[in-house]
Amino acid sequence: MSSTEALLNCCNNYILIDVGASITNKKFTRDVDSVIQRAKDAGLQKIIVPASSLRSSKEALRLGKFHPGTVYSTAGIHPFETKSWDESQMEELENILKEPECVAVGECGLDYTKDFSPRDVQRMVFERQIALACKIRKPLVLREKGAHEDMIEILKKYKEMLPTLVIHSFIGTSEEAASYLQLDNLYIAVSGYICKDNSSNGLQKLIETGVLPLNRLLVETDSPFLYPNARSSKLTDSIKSTFTERSIKFLERYCTFQRNEPCSLPIIVEMVAGLLNKPAEEVAIATTLNALKVFGLS
Repeated sequence: MSSTEALLNCCNNYILIDVGASITNKKFTRDVDSVIQRAKDAGLQKIIVPASSLRSSKEALRLGKFHPGTVYSTAGIHPFETKSWDESQMEELENILKEPECVAVGECGLDYTKDFSPRDVQRMVFERQIALACKIRKPLVLREKGAHEDMIEILKKYKEMLPTLVIHSFIGTSEEAASYLQLDNLYIAVSGYICKDNSSNGLQKLIETGVLPLNRLLVETDSPFLYPNARSSKLTDSIKSTFTERSIKFLERYCTFQRNEPCSLPIIVEMVAGLLNKPAEEVAIATTLNALKVFGLS
Protein backbone atom coordinates (compact mmCIF):
# COMPACT_ATOMS: atom_id res chain seq x y z
CA MET A 1 0.00 0.00 0.00
CA SER A 2 1.38 3.44 -0.94
CA SER A 3 1.73 6.21 1.63
CA THR A 4 -1.10 8.13 0.02
CA GLU A 5 -3.39 5.08 0.07
CA ALA A 6 -2.60 4.63 3.75
CA LEU A 7 -3.63 8.22 4.39
CA LEU A 8 -6.89 7.65 2.55
CA ASN A 9 -7.77 4.90 4.99
CA CYS A 10 -7.59 7.26 7.98
CA CYS A 11 -11.01 8.86 7.49
CA ASN A 12 -13.37 10.23 4.90
CA ASN A 13 -12.49 13.27 2.82
CA TYR A 14 -13.90 16.73 3.09
CA ILE A 15 -15.28 18.11 -0.19
CA LEU A 16 -13.12 21.11 -1.05
CA ILE A 17 -12.27 23.67 -3.72
CA ASP A 18 -8.97 25.58 -3.67
CA VAL A 19 -9.77 28.93 -5.27
CA GLY A 20 -6.12 29.97 -5.57
CA ALA A 21 -3.16 27.66 -6.13
CA SER A 22 -0.34 28.81 -8.40
CA ILE A 23 0.68 25.35 -9.54
CA THR A 24 2.12 26.75 -12.77
CA ASN A 25 4.91 28.15 -10.56
CA LYS A 26 8.36 26.79 -11.45
CA LYS A 27 8.48 24.99 -8.09
CA PHE A 28 5.96 22.51 -9.49
CA THR A 29 7.57 22.00 -12.90
CA ARG A 30 8.79 18.47 -12.25
CA ASP A 31 5.79 16.94 -10.47
CA VAL A 32 2.65 18.97 -11.06
CA ASP A 33 0.62 15.85 -11.95
CA SER A 34 1.55 14.27 -8.61
CA VAL A 35 0.68 17.51 -6.82
CA ILE A 36 -2.77 17.49 -8.42
CA GLN A 37 -3.30 13.83 -7.54
CA ARG A 38 -2.33 14.48 -3.91
CA ALA A 39 -4.80 17.34 -3.84
CA LYS A 40 -7.55 15.03 -5.08
CA ASP A 41 -6.55 12.42 -2.49
CA ALA A 42 -6.91 15.12 0.18
CA GLY A 43 -10.49 15.85 -0.89
CA LEU A 44 -10.07 18.69 -3.38
CA GLN A 45 -12.62 18.48 -6.15
CA LYS A 46 -11.36 21.48 -8.11
CA ILE A 47 -8.38 23.84 -8.17
CA ILE A 48 -8.45 27.38 -9.56
CA VAL A 49 -5.04 28.38 -10.93
CA PRO A 50 -4.60 32.18 -10.92
CA ALA A 51 -2.61 33.98 -13.60
CA SER A 52 -0.35 37.00 -13.21
CA SER A 53 0.66 37.73 -16.82
CA LEU A 54 -0.31 36.89 -20.36
CA ARG A 55 2.20 34.04 -20.35
CA SER A 56 0.95 32.53 -17.08
CA SER A 57 -2.65 32.94 -18.30
CA LYS A 58 -1.78 30.66 -21.23
CA GLU A 59 0.09 28.22 -18.98
CA ALA A 60 -2.80 28.00 -16.52
CA LEU A 61 -5.28 27.40 -19.35
CA ARG A 62 -3.06 24.66 -20.77
CA LEU A 63 -2.97 22.95 -17.37
CA GLY A 64 -6.74 23.16 -17.18
CA LYS A 65 -7.08 21.43 -20.53
CA PHE A 66 -4.74 18.65 -19.35
CA HIS A 67 -6.85 18.11 -16.22
CA PRO A 68 -10.46 18.70 -17.33
CA GLY A 69 -13.04 18.96 -14.59
CA THR A 70 -10.40 19.37 -11.90
CA VAL A 71 -8.16 22.31 -12.84
CA TYR A 72 -9.52 25.68 -13.96
CA SER A 73 -7.69 28.89 -14.75
CA THR A 74 -7.95 32.66 -14.66
CA ALA A 75 -6.51 35.22 -17.08
CA GLY A 76 -5.18 38.59 -16.06
CA ILE A 77 -2.30 40.95 -15.35
CA HIS A 78 -0.97 41.17 -11.79
CA PRO A 79 -0.20 44.73 -10.59
CA PHE A 80 3.53 43.91 -10.51
CA GLU A 81 3.36 43.07 -14.23
CA THR A 82 1.49 46.19 -15.36
CA LYS A 83 4.73 48.03 -16.10
CA SER A 84 4.95 45.88 -19.25
CA TRP A 85 1.36 46.52 -20.30
CA ASP A 86 0.60 46.68 -24.00
CA GLU A 87 -2.93 47.37 -25.20
CA SER A 88 -2.69 44.40 -27.58
CA GLN A 89 -2.73 42.14 -24.51
CA MET A 90 -6.38 42.93 -23.98
CA GLU A 91 -7.49 41.05 -27.08
CA GLU A 92 -5.35 38.05 -26.13
CA LEU A 93 -6.78 37.99 -22.60
CA GLU A 94 -10.31 38.15 -23.97
CA ASN A 95 -9.61 35.23 -26.30
CA ILE A 96 -8.26 33.13 -23.41
CA LEU A 97 -11.32 34.00 -21.35
CA LYS A 98 -13.58 32.56 -24.04
CA GLU A 99 -12.30 29.10 -23.16
CA PRO A 100 -14.56 27.17 -20.75
CA GLU A 101 -11.64 26.18 -18.52
CA CYS A 102 -10.88 29.87 -17.88
CA VAL A 103 -13.37 30.96 -15.24
CA ALA A 104 -12.32 34.44 -14.10
CA VAL A 105 -10.42 37.65 -14.87
CA GLY A 106 -7.36 38.16 -12.71
CA GLU A 107 -5.39 38.17 -10.60
CA CYS A 108 -5.52 41.94 -10.99
CA GLY A 109 -5.69 44.98 -8.78
CA LEU A 110 -3.36 47.26 -6.84
CA ASP A 111 -0.24 46.55 -4.80
CA TYR A 112 1.46 49.60 -3.32
CA THR A 113 3.76 47.68 -0.96
CA LYS A 114 6.68 47.29 -3.38
CA ASP A 115 5.84 49.60 -6.29
CA PHE A 116 7.26 47.28 -8.94
CA SER A 117 4.97 49.16 -11.35
CA PRO A 118 4.00 52.85 -11.23
CA ARG A 119 0.77 53.36 -9.31
CA ASP A 120 -0.95 55.30 -12.09
CA VAL A 121 -0.17 52.45 -14.50
CA GLN A 122 -1.48 49.90 -11.99
CA ARG A 123 -4.76 51.81 -11.72
CA MET A 124 -5.12 52.16 -15.49
CA VAL A 125 -4.52 48.47 -16.21
CA PHE A 126 -6.78 47.46 -13.31
CA GLU A 127 -9.64 49.51 -14.76
CA ARG A 128 -9.09 47.98 -18.19
CA GLN A 129 -9.49 44.52 -16.64
CA ILE A 130 -12.57 45.58 -14.67
CA ALA A 131 -14.11 46.71 -17.95
CA LEU A 132 -13.26 43.36 -19.52
CA ALA A 133 -14.86 41.43 -16.64
CA CYS A 134 -17.97 43.60 -16.89
CA LYS A 135 -18.13 42.91 -20.62
CA ILE A 136 -17.75 39.13 -20.52
CA ARG A 137 -19.55 38.65 -17.16
CA LYS A 138 -16.92 36.45 -15.55
CA PRO A 139 -15.78 36.92 -11.93
CA LEU A 140 -12.97 39.28 -11.08
CA VAL A 141 -10.15 37.98 -8.82
CA LEU A 142 -8.62 40.90 -6.97
CA ARG A 143 -5.24 41.50 -5.37
CA GLU A 144 -4.89 44.42 -2.99
CA LYS A 145 -2.01 45.29 -0.70
CA GLY A 146 -1.58 48.70 0.84
CA ALA A 147 -4.13 50.20 -1.53
CA HIS A 148 -7.50 49.68 0.14
CA GLU A 149 -8.87 53.20 -0.34
CA ASP A 150 -7.94 53.37 -4.02
CA MET A 151 -9.35 49.88 -4.61
CA ILE A 152 -12.70 50.77 -3.05
CA GLU A 153 -12.85 54.06 -4.95
CA ILE A 154 -12.27 52.33 -8.30
CA LEU A 155 -14.69 49.47 -7.64
CA LYS A 156 -17.44 51.91 -6.64
CA LYS A 157 -17.09 53.61 -10.03
CA TYR A 158 -18.27 50.36 -11.64
CA LYS A 159 -20.64 49.26 -8.86
CA GLU A 160 -23.72 48.90 -11.05
CA MET A 161 -21.90 46.79 -13.66
CA LEU A 162 -19.54 44.63 -11.61
CA PRO A 163 -19.58 40.84 -11.87
CA THR A 164 -18.86 38.73 -8.78
CA LEU A 165 -15.68 39.78 -7.00
CA VAL A 166 -13.15 37.67 -5.07
CA ILE A 167 -10.47 39.20 -2.83
CA HIS A 168 -7.51 36.84 -3.24
CA SER A 169 -5.70 35.71 -0.06
CA PHE A 170 -6.97 38.51 2.17
CA ILE A 171 -4.43 39.84 4.71
CA GLY A 172 -6.07 43.14 5.65
CA THR A 173 -7.88 44.36 8.74
CA SER A 174 -11.40 43.69 9.99
CA GLU A 175 -12.32 47.25 9.08
CA GLU A 176 -11.08 46.79 5.50
CA ALA A 177 -12.95 43.49 5.20
CA ALA A 178 -16.18 45.11 6.41
CA SER A 179 -15.70 47.86 3.84
CA TYR A 180 -15.26 45.35 1.03
CA LEU A 181 -18.26 43.31 2.13
CA GLN A 182 -20.52 46.32 1.62
CA LEU A 183 -20.26 45.33 -2.04
CA ASP A 184 -23.02 42.72 -2.24
CA ASN A 185 -21.35 40.49 -4.82
CA LEU A 186 -17.94 40.25 -3.15
CA TYR A 187 -16.36 37.19 -1.49
CA ILE A 188 -13.16 37.03 0.55
CA ALA A 189 -10.70 34.14 0.19
CA VAL A 190 -8.56 33.19 3.18
CA SER A 191 -5.34 31.18 3.17
CA GLY A 192 -2.65 29.91 5.53
CA TYR A 193 -2.08 33.51 6.56
CA ILE A 194 -4.62 32.69 9.28
CA CYS A 195 -1.81 31.20 11.37
CA LYS A 196 0.23 34.40 11.11
CA ASP A 197 -2.29 37.06 12.14
CA ASN A 198 -3.87 36.97 15.59
CA SER A 199 -3.88 40.75 15.99
CA SER A 200 -6.85 42.54 17.53
CA ASN A 201 -8.30 43.46 14.14
CA GLY A 202 -6.63 40.87 11.91
CA LEU A 203 -7.67 37.80 9.97
CA GLN A 204 -8.41 35.49 12.89
CA LYS A 205 -10.51 38.14 14.58
CA LEU A 206 -12.61 38.98 11.52
CA ILE A 207 -13.52 35.29 11.12
CA GLU A 208 -14.07 34.67 14.84
CA THR A 209 -16.35 37.69 15.28
CA GLY A 210 -18.40 37.01 12.16
CA VAL A 211 -17.32 40.16 10.31
CA LEU A 212 -16.57 37.72 7.48
CA PRO A 213 -19.64 35.45 7.40
CA LEU A 214 -19.42 31.89 6.13
CA ASN A 215 -21.66 32.64 3.15
CA ARG A 216 -19.09 35.15 1.83
CA LEU A 217 -15.98 33.08 2.55
CA LEU A 218 -13.75 31.07 0.21
CA VAL A 219 -10.60 29.07 0.98
CA GLU A 220 -7.31 28.81 -0.87
CA THR A 221 -3.77 27.60 -0.29
CA ASP A 222 -1.98 30.25 -2.38
CA SER A 223 0.50 27.46 -3.18
CA PRO A 224 3.49 27.44 -3.29
CA PHE A 225 3.31 30.28 -0.75
CA LEU A 226 1.76 30.80 2.70
CA TYR A 227 2.42 27.42 4.30
CA PRO A 228 -0.27 26.98 7.00
CA ASN A 229 1.93 26.29 10.00
CA ALA A 230 -0.19 24.08 12.24
CA ARG A 231 2.35 24.48 15.05
CA SER A 232 2.22 28.29 15.03
CA SER A 233 2.22 29.96 18.46
CA LYS A 234 -0.39 32.36 17.10
CA LEU A 235 -2.98 29.57 16.95
CA THR A 236 -4.84 28.85 20.18
CA ASP A 237 -5.13 25.38 21.62
CA SER A 238 -8.85 25.38 20.80
CA ILE A 239 -8.07 25.96 17.11
CA LYS A 240 -5.38 23.28 17.13
CA SER A 241 -7.86 20.85 18.71
CA THR A 242 -9.84 20.87 15.44
CA PHE A 243 -6.91 19.45 13.44
CA THR A 244 -7.33 15.87 12.30
CA GLU A 245 -4.51 13.37 12.06
CA ARG A 246 -5.18 13.00 8.36
CA SER A 247 -4.90 16.73 7.60
CA ILE A 248 -1.71 17.00 9.64
CA LYS A 249 -0.18 14.07 7.77
CA PHE A 250 -0.92 15.57 4.35
CA LEU A 251 0.50 18.91 5.50
CA GLU A 252 3.66 17.61 7.10
CA ARG A 253 4.42 14.86 4.61
CA TYR A 254 4.05 16.87 1.39
CA CYS A 255 4.24 20.59 2.25
CA THR A 256 7.06 22.81 3.50
CA PHE A 257 7.64 26.49 4.16
CA GLN A 258 9.52 26.54 0.84
CA ARG A 259 6.73 24.81 -1.13
CA ASN A 260 3.15 24.70 0.04
CA GLU A 261 0.75 22.44 -1.90
CA PRO A 262 -3.02 22.35 -2.49
CA CYS A 263 -3.23 19.23 -0.29
CA SER A 264 -2.79 21.56 2.71
CA LEU A 265 -6.29 22.97 2.20
CA PRO A 266 -7.96 20.65 4.78
CA ILE A 267 -5.88 22.12 7.61
CA ILE A 268 -6.88 25.66 6.53
CA VAL A 269 -10.54 24.64 6.62
CA GLU A 270 -10.00 23.22 10.09
CA MET A 271 -8.41 26.51 11.22
CA VAL A 272 -11.48 28.38 9.99
CA ALA A 273 -13.75 25.84 11.69
CA GLY A 274 -11.90 26.33 14.98
CA LEU A 275 -12.33 30.09 14.77
CA LEU A 276 -16.04 29.76 13.96
CA ASN A 277 -16.59 26.98 16.50
CA LYS A 278 -18.28 24.96 13.78
CA PRO A 279 -17.66 21.45 12.43
CA ALA A 280 -15.00 21.40 9.73
CA GLU A 281 -17.39 19.46 7.48
CA GLU A 282 -19.83 22.39 7.62
CA VAL A 283 -17.10 24.88 6.68
CA ALA A 284 -15.90 22.61 3.87
CA ILE A 285 -19.31 22.22 2.24
CA ALA A 286 -20.22 25.90 2.68
CA THR A 287 -17.00 27.18 1.10
CA THR A 288 -17.29 24.62 -1.70
CA LEU A 289 -20.85 25.69 -2.51
CA ASN A 290 -19.70 29.32 -2.45
CA ALA A 291 -16.91 28.54 -4.92
CA LEU A 292 -19.22 26.61 -7.25
CA LYS A 293 -21.60 29.58 -7.28
CA VAL A 294 -18.88 32.20 -7.77
CA PHE A 295 -17.10 30.46 -10.64
CA GLY A 296 -20.15 28.89 -12.29
CA LEU A 297 -18.94 25.32 -11.79
CA SER A 298 -20.90 22.13 -11.27
